[in-house]
Amino acid sequence: MPLKHGLAVAFLAAASLPAFAKDINNLGNLPQAEFRGLSEDLGAALSYKPLTPTAPLGITGFDMGLAATATKIKNSGAFNDAGAGDQSTVAVPSLRFNKGLPLDLDVGVMWGEVPGTNVRLWGGELRYAIVSGGATMPAIGIRGSYTKLTGVDQLDFNTKGLDLSISKGFLMFTPYAGIGKVWVASTPKDISTGTPPSKETFSLNKVFVGVNLNFGVVNLAFEGDRTGDATSYGAKLGFRF
Repeated sequence: MPLKHGLAVAFLAAASLPAFAKDINNLGNLPQAEFRGLSEDLGAALSYKPLTPTAPLGITGFDMGLAATATKIKNSGAFNDAGAGDQSTVAVPSLRFNKGLPLDLDVGVMWGEVPGTNVRLWGGELRYAIVSGGATMPAIGIRGSYTKLTGVDQLDFNTKGLDLSISKGFLMFTPYAGIGKVWVASTPKDISTGTPPSKETFSLNKVFVGVNLNFGVVNLAFEGDRTGDATSYGAKLGFRF
């Protein structure tokens, strides 16, 4: 799917509320294999998406906006059995803020949810520009990230990420790309009916590509992401200085 089509999917999926019709509240109904599939899809959908180029913002810089991502899940039957309905896409609208720090460091935070469900999440990143970039040199950076699921009483879930990315600005356009890995910890809890599945911990490979467009006051970022076997598309509208 072309990137621009995927971005349209991201916004439309987030706008078509609710993305799911029900809560995740029946994990005791899942055999271990289904729980693993559910956890892999949640890892792809809820892990941190950069939606920003690699170049450091600088000590006075910031990037803030409203974002939406849409992830094409691979285990829709597991979502249905867990109580969330038989869905094919997980849409996650979010608020995001990144701030430049000294020494070519940037810090970022985000808050999001899956509309119509009990799925909430927060997360953050710390990024260091190994090469800050310039007129002729691209920026190269390393990022550590974390997300935490809240709102689902039956699941303790978090992701940790590490990626290496590169970006290079051309006038108002800044393409960027990166590779990395996501570590997922998914633990059932407080399940009173059925047989609780066991905790799952695993890693997923990650690749992403995007472009940032800055129009002075308005900033747009578009991104495609492949984490594990699931593909996500995202877009962000906001301000970057």
